[in-house]
Amino acid sequence: MDKIVKIEQAVEIRKNLELHNKTVVFTNGCFDIIHRGHIVYLKEAKSLGDVLFVAVNSDSSTCKIKGKERPIVSLEDRLFILSNFVFVDYLIAFDEETPLNLIGRIIPDILVKGDDYAQNEIVGSDIVKKRGGKVITIPYVLGKSSSNIIEKIVNIYCKDND
Repeated sequence: MDKIVKIEQAVEIRKNLELHNKTVVFTNGCFDIIHRGHIVYLKEAKSLGDVLFVAVNSDSSTCKIKGKERPIVSLEDRLFILSNFVFVDYLIAFDEETPLNLIGRIIPDILVKGDDYAQNEIVGSDIVKKRGGKVITIPYVLGKSSSNIIEKIVNIYCKDND
């Protein structure tokens, strides 16, 4: 089974899952430089339902969100890494800054984000709730982020070059 799908495939998969009363969970992110926080977050998201869709920002949308030096890891490599996690069922790359279009097409039963987002800030929450779904936040793993890793590397590099 290829976990990396296009939006049209995801919509068809979703329809089939709905016929079999499977709970679909959806989350998204850049997932640049995979770390412990990502693993904890994705495992928890998967535990909330039967099938986990993960939307991954493209290189261009990651750059718009995180800055011109990002991503560090290419979309192709990020998708490869994420596709090897047993708790990730499907991956969808997207170019927009938010996954609003994907959420509107897939309409998951459960929409998940980290608790560093307020419920009213979560893109697509209105769509999911309108259809009777849930929006759930997962506790952020303090100190575990791609940005922190990059900052540490930069600090080590700068220290070594002083």
